[in-house]
Amino acid sequence: MAIEAQRRTIALVEFLIDKTKLFDRLRGQLNDRQEKALLRMFREGPEGFKGGLSAGNYSTITGASPATATRDLVDLIAKGALVRKGERRHARYHLGVPLRAIRR
Repeated sequence: MAIEAQRRTIALVEFLIDKTKLFDRLRGQLNDRQEKALLRMFREGPEGFKGGLSAGNYSTITGASPATATRDLVDLIAKGALVRKGERRHARYHLGVPLRAIRR
């Protein structure tokens, strides 16, 4: 039990370090909507946003129009903050940091 707790703690600490590095690298390059969406995704923890973030989810989180959401997501991919998987309506976005599964 203690070893499992240690594994979880290490995964969480590494995730927080990755989060800090990403935000340090992107300091001054993100708009408020992008920062809000990334913070929401990071709140899900080391295992990531279940199913990935869609453009619709991004619009809901940030209040952006569909066109603005698309522009923001493309910019986040270009900056390495997000990774896109899938095409068109099935596109999902995941954090551009290593995600670590935590066994329960």
